Formats: sequence, structure tokens, C-alpha cells
Amino acid sequence: MPLPSPVPRIGLIHWISAIVAGSLIVIGIGVFAAGLRNFSRAETPVQGTKPTRVLVTTGIHAWSRNPIYLGMFLVYGGIGIAVRSPWILILALPLAIVMRYGVVAREEGYLEERFGDAYRAYKTRVRRWL
Repeated sequence: MPLPSPVPRIGLIHWISAIVAGSLIVIGIGVFAAGLRNFSRAETPVQGTKPTRVLVTTGIHAWSRNPIYLGMFLVYGGIGIAVRSPWILILALPLAIVMRYGVVAREEGYLEERFGDAYRAYKTRVRRWL
């Protein structure tokens, strides 16, 4: 179902949206990379199929409990704006809900079971996304 973009392909609005899109993509890649770097430095796997060795709470993880997912959403939103696709932006909400309840909730349950009070204290200090 085609859905027209309210952003024209020419003019000031186009350039502002291009700058916003590019900024979201660059920031998202940076946040994503910082999350990966934290896990790598802590020598704990990123994949959810492998056991977590260490609770990472420093660096970007001191600002967001899920910087890798946050980075992915920023890139996703930036791409949606760059390609002028209202559908990408509309579908971001159901995607976020699925990620929150289908992925993040399971990971949080695992981390709480694995690290107990240390993870619960971390959850009270650091927000899930921002």
C-alpha cells in the first residue's frame, strides 16, 4: 500500500530531513559500536545464545541498558527518514513493542537470574533505552 511522504524531494525541508536522517544513522552506528566495544572489552559474548560472563555497566551501558538495540532503532529511523518511507516509521512502534516484550524482557529475566541483586541495582540506576 503506497503511502506518500509529506517531505518533498526539493527545498529546505528536504535538506533538513536529510541532515536529521544522516545524524540518526551516524549516532545510531556510534551507539551500536560503543555497545559492541563494551562487550568485547569485557570479554563477554554479544549473542544471546551464549552465556553472559560479566555484567557490563560502564561506558555506554551506564547510559542505556540496551545501547545495541537503541543504535539499531536510530539507524532504522534514520533510514526511514532518508528514503522518505512513512511505513518504516509507522512500523517502528510495533517493532519496538516486539523487541521490548519478545527479546529484551527475556534477556532481562536471564540477567536477573544470573546476576541477581547486582542486575536489579543496575536496573534502578540505568534506564532501558535512554
